[in-house]
This record gives sequence, C-alpha cells and structure tokens, in this order.
Amino acid sequence: MARLVRWYGSGPLHLLVLIASFAITGYALVRLFAVRPLEVAIWFVGAAIVHDLILLPLYSVADLSSQAVLRHRAIRMPQPPWINYLRVPTFLSGVLLLVWFPLIFDLAIPYPDAARLSEGVYLGRWLAITAVVFGVSAVAFALKLRRIRRAARADEERPAPGRDAAP
Repeated sequence: MARLVRWYGSGPLHLLVLIASFAITGYALVRLFAVRPLEVAIWFVGAAIVHDLILLPLYSVADLSSQAVLRHRAIRMPQPPWINYLRVPTFLSGVLLLVWFPLIFDLAIPYPDAARLSEGVYLGRWLAITAVVFGVSAVAFALKLRRIRRAARADEERPAPGRDAAP
C-alpha cells in the first residue's frame, strides 16, 4: 500500500474515483459524438477558447487583486489561508450564473408550462443563493479563525518545556 501511495501520490480510493470519473466522461463523450459529432466538437472547442481567452484572465486578475487588497495587514496571531474561503463561493456563484444566465437576465424564451415560474424570480433566487453561499463561507472562516486563535493563546499560556510553572 505504501508503495502505491509513494508511486501514485494518493490513496487507492482516490485512484478508483479518478478512473470511474474518466470512464463516465468517456462514456458520455462516446454517446454524444455518436448523435451529434460536429455540434459537440464545436461546443468543446468554443468552451476551451472562451475559458482560456476570456474567463481565465478575468478570474486570475480578480484573484490577484483580492489577494493584493487583503494581504497588507499586521499579523499578530497565526492566520488561516483565507483565500479559499473567498474562491469557493465565488466559483459556485459563477457556475450558477454561467449555467442559468439566460433565465437570470430574462434573455430566455419563456416556457411557462415547463418551469411553472414567472421570469422575474431567477435573479432574486440567484442573489439569495449567492448570499447564502458567501455567508456559510464567512461563518466557516470565522470558526476556523477562532479555533486557530484559541490554539495560539493556549500555546502562549503553556509553560515552556523543561521549566516548572510558577505557582
């Protein structure tokens, strides 16, 4: 087992999940290419171009600017890596916006029988979901920060090894 972990870099469960995800993706691609090969190829190339030329520079600049703005603080106590508490909700909100933007911005042709919702509810619901995701992330960060600060205070109060504590 240790030999596999040393060679692969992770445990066998990770390897099995990775193989299963590649198998499912391959199956989906075979099925899609059998039905509409040209449309799938155009979509794949278009998605790669849009991601590499538009989205990657946008979220790289946003990430670097958020780190630059929030990094210049005097640190007295240990700080957890905060950037992921900002990246994860931003990513989730962005994916929801990317998938549902025609409905969120009222660009879609309404299908009242399919959704049974009016067109005006999607923007408010996306904003509410975004607020909840950012709120959960902020609470998780606050709890992590509290736990780290308590551990740092406990280390400061603990006597140094080899010395007796003063009564």
